[in-house]
Amino acid sequence: MDLLSREKQITQTSIIGIMANLILVALKSFIGILSGSISIVLDAINNLTDALSSIITIIGIKLAKKEPDSKHPYGYGRIEYFSAIIIAGIVLSAGVSSLIESIKNIFHPEMPDYNFVTVLVILITIGIKIVLGKYVTNQGKKLNSDALVASGNDASFDAILTGSTLIGACITMVFHFSIDGFIGTFISAFIIKAGLEMLMESLSDVIGSRPDSAITKDIKQSIREIPGVMGAYDLVLHNYGPDQAIGSVHIELDAKMSAVDIHKLIKKIQLTILEEYNVFLTIGIYAIDEEHNPQRENIRNQLMKYDGTLGVHAIFFDEDQKYISMDVLLDFSVKNKEELNQNMVKQVQSIYPGFRIDINFDTNYSG
Repeated sequence: MDLLSREKQITQTSIIGIMANLILVALKSFIGILSGSISIVLDAINNLTDALSSIITIIGIKLAKKEPDSKHPYGYGRIEYFSAIIIAGIVLSAGVSSLIESIKNIFHPEMPDYNFVTVLVILITIGIKIVLGKYVTNQGKKLNSDALVASGNDASFDAILTGSTLIGACITMVFHFSIDGFIGTFISAFIIKAGLEMLMESLSDVIGSRPDSAITKDIKQSIREIPGVMGAYDLVLHNYGPDQAIGSVHIELDAKMSAVDIHKLIKKIQLTILEEYNVFLTIGIYAIDEEHNPQRENIRNQLMKYDGTLGVHAIFFDEDQKYISMDVLLDFSVKNKEELNQNMVKQVQSIYPGFRIDINFDTNYSG
């Protein structure tokens, strides 16, 4: 997707969210103050934070598109993640404030004055929030925007929370008993929970979470399908925003290929992956001579028996120097790597005595 088109769609979606939330703020504030219901007033405040969140999303996407410079050569795409963190902070703040006011109302309750109009308005706001939440969440997933997904999920939560105010209003109207403070506490708990989840997810992106395994598998498969490539391994992706990534990968090639042919193949791989996934790859190579295929398969079968071994590749034989090297991909559950390395070296040396064995452990970055 074109970056300008993505920015435009995120901005448009956020503006729709702002307008919808401001309408909800006006409606809920009016009936909340008129009826004297703290839960409805708090619900209106929550919608106000949603509108502010959408404004922050727009500012974030604008700043994220700032051109790279000498200070930040990879661009400013990660600002979008900080936008989501700020939104989470706003949601948490609203939740804590709501909780304090709700607890006060439990100990010092006031009887709200609900009527048919109040119930009707609450029903309308629930409908608006359901439609808005679904729309914004779908747009966020489509445009790969954490901030939009966070806003959409928050809107969906709001529909549930507003539903609780509807239940409270009905109970008060029928039984003449106020549970307004308890409803407010319930709403506050949900707001705090949503804020914490949004915060944890956004922090995970900033820290550096593992890329989507489906995407990494597709990238490696696309590379393997290019004629001349015998295998693709060690894919590493560095995310510099939801729509920008660079990375590296190693490919296995026929040892007899010329430097010119290797150069052409690498350029083809880079162009293919850039066009299909908007990812620029630096490519390393492993030379594979087919005459040693039986030996490679033997070593692979022996080492795959060890717990935590996910794969063995780049097995290279140098008969003249009596040297064998290979890469072994390990699961994160493996702890004593030094001992495992020694055991694996002994295993290979038992099959090929007199050879110096070099085993490099790879980290399972991309799944």
